[in-house]
Amino acid sequence: METKRTGVHARADLMRLLHPQSIAVVGASTRPGSFGERVLFNMQFYSGRHYPVNARYEKIGDAVCYPTVADLPEVPDCAVITAPREAVEEIVLDCARAGVGGAIVFASGYAETGKEDRAAQQARLAAIARETGLRIVGPNCIGVVNALLDSRITFMNITPIPQPNANAVGIISQSGALGMALAQSVVRGASVSHVLTSGNSCDVDMADYVNFLAEDPACKSIACVFEGMATPERLLLAAENAWKHDKPLVIFKMATGEQGARAAMSHTGSLAGSQAAYRAVFRKAGAVLVDDFEALMETASFFAKAPPPKARGAAVVAASGGAAIMAADRAEQHGVAMPQPSAPTRAVLESRIPEFGSARNPCDVTAQVLSDPDSLGACAGALLEDPQYGVLVSPMTYGYEPSAKRCFVYDELAKTHGKVACIAWQTEWLEGPGVREAESCERVALFHSMDACFAAIAAWHWRADKRAAGEAVVAATPDAVRAEAARRIDAASGRTLTEREAKDVLALYGVPVVGERLVQSEDDAVAAATGLGLPVVLKVESPDLPHKTEAGVIRLDLRTAEAVREGYRAVMANARKVSPPPAINGVLVQPMVPQGVEMVVGANVDPLFGPLIVVGLGGILVEVLQDSALAPAPVTPAEAAAMLRSLKGAKLLEGFRGMPAVDIPRLAQVIADVSRFAADHRDRIAELDVNPLICAGERITAVDALIVPRRAG
Repeated sequence: METKRTGVHARADLMRLLHPQSIAVVGASTRPGSFGERVLFNMQFYSGRHYPVNARYEKIGDAVCYPTVADLPEVPDCAVITAPREAVEEIVLDCARAGVGGAIVFASGYAETGKEDRAAQQARLAAIARETGLRIVGPNCIGVVNALLDSRITFMNITPIPQPNANAVGIISQSGALGMALAQSVVRGASVSHVLTSGNSCDVDMADYVNFLAEDPACKSIACVFEGMATPERLLLAAENAWKHDKPLVIFKMATGEQGARAAMSHTGSLAGSQAAYRAVFRKAGAVLVDDFEALMETASFFAKAPPPKARGAAVVAASGGAAIMAADRAEQHGVAMPQPSAPTRAVLESRIPEFGSARNPCDVTAQVLSDPDSLGACAGALLEDPQYGVLVSPMTYGYEPSAKRCFVYDELAKTHGKVACIAWQTEWLEGPGVREAESCERVALFHSMDACFAAIAAWHWRADKRAAGEAVVAATPDAVRAEAARRIDAASGRTLTEREAKDVLALYGVPVVGERLVQSEDDAVAAATGLGLPVVLKVESPDLPHKTEAGVIRLDLRTAEAVREGYRAVMANARKVSPPPAINGVLVQPMVPQGVEMVVGANVDPLFGPLIVVGLGGILVEVLQDSALAPAPVTPAEAAAMLRSLKGAKLLEGFRGMPAVDIPRLAQVIADVSRFAADHRDRIAELDVNPLICAGERITAVDALIVPRRAG
């Protein structure tokens, strides 16, 4: 059985493949339209040495054509294989024997077909790569482009990519067509260093590409179109390397729905995986995620141009009141602050803006800018000088010559103040005057959507906060605690741990749990209730009844001894109605925990990502409104607090209808403790659920818990 890779290829291992000094075109041809003919056409632009290889020809044009790779005058760094699938494996072996650095395979019809024999053919290519060290891109790929060398190793007649500038973006895509589509942004003036497509990824894949570009000085940020991987933790390793080198990684994850996931399997044979899990783990690694493909390149270009934010405020200056209002709406939607100008800034604005304009933030200089062209620059300069603002946003509502000139004004002002300016292109003349100018500017980022603009600014702030916070360090669990928890999980005999068993295990990790007693009779229930203090809760304990509410085996708020007796009889009667009959250990008697905000803290061990912790507000909020936050376990208390703040219903924790505000640091510590348990015992548990965790002020109590052990077989 094939062993799954756990690491990523080092940059040095991919240099011959992705930054080659010589290329062999295996299957070179003169037949019009063939892959071999198209690749040879693209080789005319390549700055290195290239050699046609095909035993059918002695020469192609003026170039000698060699029978095999072994006959070449030098060992090429890269071989591009344009032959059909049936011939690929032998050619790959020839390349490996000759010492070629890497091979690019265009042929399709492998694992993406879903056929067992074709998947086996792909597995053999992977084995050759693993055993010989020959790095292989593909099969079923369009190829790669390195703009520094003008190496267009593809059969496509692609848009020429100019030499990259200092703010270039490196593009990575499993889909070759989408990768090349992003690269066409060069037509409007964007800068691109590489286009790296992976296809079926029998060897070199997205993770390896990210790791390569993370250390490449030719690009300032990475734009990644991602479907899925069998071993996505490797992509996380690469993302962590990008974070280490402060290389912004911007990801668009497709295959987020069921139909898209199935399509991804048939496209490249990739596993799509859970969208929520991917978002959680990518954020943990510092990657920026965009929801729309259309926002990917613009967001990556923004991160290539933007310095670290000097302030959290955004200033908006526009010649259209309507556009200014739109900007304010989107800023609020994405949580981007728009503070009002300081007194000195306001004085400048008032001196240049007519009374029917707005000398506030957003700033409306009105159409009078046409008669006073310098007013917009003066207002923009005052706003960028104001220490409250880290970014200037200027909606462009009309494409014409003045729009183009403003870009350069904003660029100089942004460079002067060490900040960045964003142009939100609002006209339907999508490539009108001002677009190329904005793209060419060092400190001006162009967006075709106000929403994408402010989403990028919010992500910029988030990324800066994450860098400032430093690396999260999770406290280690004492060995004795970990061992005792493992012993108790292993000792549990049911399909699930009982509520009492689960809470006993979690209590070892410091999780505050409700007190309780297990009884087997009405009299014992009354005695326990008297001892614990009325009112109480009764629950049938059974490893076969994980969902007690649905089974009708819970009674709440029992305030008298008679109510306890009646409750005991009722829950036992309901338990006996269940088919097949459950094993019953007795009835739990617990004090009724006073009202508070109900939280849910759960975890599951994802087959791709390992333990994930989920936090949500209890009741309908988590299920109906899908108000929850997900993160890889373990999390620190600070990370847990950030999860709480991200909830739509977070304001409930601040105090609601007379209830005290929840002690957030205390709650965050409990969440961190649960996550540490999940991480410590990822090999023993499948999932756990603490629901509800009742919170009121400093009082935080787990009143129910479920742990599902991972059983062999």
